[in-house]
Amino acid sequence: MRMPPAYIDPATGASYPIEIPRWRGDSGGPLMISPLPGIDRGQIDTGARSLWRYAASLPVAVTDPVSLGEGCTPLVRRPWRGRQAHFKLEWFAPSGSFKDRGASVMLSILRQQGIDAVLEDSSGNGGAAVATYAAAAGMRAKILVPASTSPAKTVQMRAAGAEVELIPGTRQDTADAAVRQAEEIFYASHNWQAHFLQGTKTLAYELWEDLGFSAPDAVIIPCGAGSNILGCDIGFSELLRRGAIARLPRLYAVQPAHCAPLHAGFQAGAEDYVPVTPRPTLAEGASIAQPVRGRAVLAALRRSGGGTVAVSEAAIEAALMELARSGLYVEPTCAMAAAALTDLTASGAIGPDETVVAVLTGTGIKATPRIAELLGLAP
Repeated sequence: MRMPPAYIDPATGASYPIEIPRWRGDSGGPLMISPLPGIDRGQIDTGARSLWRYAASLPVAVTDPVSLGEGCTPLVRRPWRGRQAHFKLEWFAPSGSFKDRGASVMLSILRQQGIDAVLEDSSGNGGAAVATYAAAAGMRAKILVPASTSPAKTVQMRAAGAEVELIPGTRQDTADAAVRQAEEIFYASHNWQAHFLQGTKTLAYELWEDLGFSAPDAVIIPCGAGSNILGCDIGFSELLRRGAIARLPRLYAVQPAHCAPLHAGFQAGAEDYVPVTPRPTLAEGASIAQPVRGRAVLAALRRSGGGTVAVSEAAIEAALMELARSGLYVEPTCAMAAAALTDLTASGAIGPDETVVAVLTGTGIKATPRIAELLGLAP
């Protein structure tokens, strides 16, 4: 008989009941959800025009989801530098980024389990998503952000009613402050919370459905802490376990060369990320020097047969402008996926006729001041 879903600590093997909200194990490390059986196409709720069409795949049955129509984002086939590729337009989400998938599932489950106030730390999109869905859920949200964060990003959080606290120092200083404050308010971090990954795994189910219930050959994903890599690994692994696909797609994590600890770890053959000294980068959404799930991300990449790519600032800017002039206006962080597609095609890692998906994670509207600078426009 199959055991009911539980929290699992990958570092120790300890398990915890899923009915009791947790954000980390007694070891101090992040938790995962025990492996789930996955669903087949007959279990999709085709009447739900959101990621909740895959509700049967989740570890907790949610009676009243916090949903704003997230998911069901466009998958468009477009030419890219001499080849064809599919671009998944994840910015078609209520708060403007892919993180709405995780926020919707995470806060739906936490609210059902009695949590009414949450803490998050973020440099932008994660905080906006948690603020947005907390507002929709009638929950209180406090978001910690680096003091250097653009007001263009914090305004969205404040408009949703979240309390925003500016933390001096680096992005890591902000994460450390959140861990300290987690003694006072439940820590619903997009980097730590296992249920957030249950939301991002719906991207895998959606790509499977988008492509006629088949898996792509490769998925290219901008990567900071790796929640989309892990979500795709979880979702496609469930589909494989279910027998709905024949193989896992290769997953490629893309990082800015100015802050690429996962790339450094992968290239070194290490089990975890290799510490780096981050430098300023256009891809600020991926500027995470100490990803808490680095070990799991690298294992997922290797399990899929994929890998990592580090892209230069010049390549990010060029891809950003080329995407915009083809009609795809994205933030610099997700332009990395298109830049990496060029590199992976040129190296032969991805064949010219393979089905490849580049995930475009956030809208360029959020980065308008930065893009204006790149265009040489006066503020």
